[in-house]
Amino acid sequence: MSQTLNRNGAGKNGPLSDTLRLLYAPVADEMAEVENILQTELRSDYPFVDELVRYGNLLGGKRLRPALLLLSAKAAGKVTREHCVLAAVVEMIHTATLVHDDVLDEADTRRHLATVNSRWTNEASVLLGDYLFTHAFYLASTLDTTFACRVIGRSTNIVCEGELRQTAARGNYHLSEAEYLEIIEAKTAELCACCCQLGAHYAGADAAVVDKLYGYGRDLGIAFQIADDLLDVLGDESETGKSLGTDLEKEKPTLPLIHLLENVTAEERAELVELLSGPGDARPQLGPWFERHQSIDYARSRAQHYADQALSAIRSLPSSPSADVLTLIAEFVVNRAH
Repeated sequence: MSQTLNRNGAGKNGPLSDTLRLLYAPVADEMAEVENILQTELRSDYPFVDELVRYGNLLGGKRLRPALLLLSAKAAGKVTREHCVLAAVVEMIHTATLVHDDVLDEADTRRHLATVNSRWTNEASVLLGDYLFTHAFYLASTLDTTFACRVIGRSTNIVCEGELRQTAARGNYHLSEAEYLEIIEAKTAELCACCCQLGAHYAGADAAVVDKLYGYGRDLGIAFQIADDLLDVLGDESETGKSLGTDLEKEKPTLPLIHLLENVTAEERAELVELLSGPGDARPQLGPWFERHQSIDYARSRAQHYADQALSAIRSLPSSPSADVLTLIAEFVVNRAH
């Protein structure tokens, strides 16, 4: 399969949704089944709750994590009903983290829609996130073994730990690149790795293949988060469909900023910290600084490095449409930030 992706992740012949439809083609039927499960599970007899959970289901967007689980399954063996259930489970968990993130970031828009906190209240958002988390674990518990619950429980705990570490790092403009990478490996990459691990395990793959796909998902997730952080300082809200500049507003050091702060004089650092600590959107003023010190190019190169590592992890997999798409997804992830 061959497809050129532009900086927004769109194929040259169509918008983002068309590109993802192409990428997910090897698991199209299974993805449709995942949507059926989500629509069936995310409903309530109580009108307000029903409206809220159905709306929350719209915020998941790209469905990348379910696709990773299903593609890993097909690359390692075959997809079963268990895979479709687990793909719905990880999407619920991912959506829960997004709903909670929007509260923490005071974000107004996601996927070109009003966030739950802006359309309703912070209280509704927190409770919706809790509902999605608990329903996900209930659904995972319906499988014949507890393996998925154990793996997902551990990964979700790591995700929350990463989010807590990022919260503690707010305003810490001495955060190192190594510390930043540890945080994003936990808060973003761990769930991607978990998806690939579950896909391979439930396809009956041997331990070596499971480990390779877990490594692929971890490195892909790191590349994805670096690209996301680049979009936060470079992106256009009308294109990305979500609130941008929230990392800077909430004083969260991300890789472009960490690189910049490590490559300026003490006097320049003091000037930058004052700018970052002040009111308003700092992105326009930071642009020339990023350009002068090549911080954007550096962050892109690091995203590419992790995407390359992800590809190395699956190079020995047998050739198949699903394995080919896992390769293309790594390209998609880094091209989002160009």
